[in-house]
Amino acid sequence: MGLRLLAFPRPSSRCAPSAPQSRPGGPMTGLIDVHSHFLLPEYVAAAERAGHLRPDGMPGWPEWSVRKQLDLMDQNEIATALLSVSSPGVHFGDDFRAQVLARRMNEAAAELGRDHPGRFGSFASLPLPDVEGALVELNYAYDVLHADGVVLMSNAGGQYPGEPSWEPLWQALNDRSAVVLLHPTSPPQWRQVSLDRPRPMIEFVFDSARAVTDLALTGVFARYLGIRFIVSPAGALPMIADRLDLFQSTFTPPSGGLPSVASQLHTLWYDAAGAPPPDSADRLVFGSGYCFTPTDAVSRQIASLDVAVPGWREHANTNASELISARAHSRART
Repeated sequence: MGLRLLAFPRPSSRCAPSAPQSRPGGPMTGLIDVHSHFLLPEYVAAAERAGHLRPDGMPGWPEWSVRKQLDLMDQNEIATALLSVSSPGVHFGDDFRAQVLARRMNEAAAELGRDHPGRFGSFASLPLPDVEGALVELNYAYDVLHADGVVLMSNAGGQYPGEPSWEPLWQALNDRSAVVLLHPTSPPQWRQVSLDRPRPMIEFVFDSARAVTDLALTGVFARYLGIRFIVSPAGALPMIADRLDLFQSTFTPPSGGLPSVASQLHTLWYDAAGAPPPDSADRLVFGSGYCFTPTDAVSRQIASLDVAVPGWREHANTNASELISARAHSRART
């Protein structure tokens, strides 16, 4: 289901947002949303059977339909969305059931792409921490469904991405020059640390930083330069990177030739709606967080970015286009 970029459609009479900007002599273009979520009734049912009645401490599951998704996109000048499964992911404790659920969600995303050409691509779910099952699903998602990348949670069953047993997966992703959306989820001990607040409020920031730190300090970023990582939220990373580099230079022996954490962060891509580092304008991509982020909040995010970050739309779309095009070129060579 490799994504073909689509010029932004003219609004219908029943839904008339302000006209998107157009390039001189070119078609109107809309945003490329790399962080957009979808739900199916069977996914919600599986999650609720596993105890996720209030996902990550939120009041409940949002409603999703393809019509609502398309309306959200048209109202906010979003031309294309890369769909993925959000936290808590697809693994609820049983490897086989996780494999089945990942396959169902990945095939559903591919079908949406076929039904709405150019409007949807997908980041495939993998049934981690089952590495063997993840490798099988990665091959199917890329070779059969033509996914545009994969989505990985910041931890999977308490395993963080620097886990040594994940090494075959990183090698396989690197061989495919994969795009990886690193999505936050609740930490293993969320009951002790979340202070009875919804985990996306605080813990998502910390768990994302914990996962990125693990990838940097275990050398995954440095060893697998073919993987393109998209990180959200990332606001805490600059301070943590400086602290890690200072700590290592002061208290620990040389780290086997690894680059500084700060320099490794400059190789990542950052979701513009997820508090990106202030010096990352050339690495921005756009993510709405819909459907867990409500429609009105998406509109406010975009309006805030328009005011706070001049030129962010062009940066974000150029970067997202390059990520998607690189996947298409890789697919053409195989």
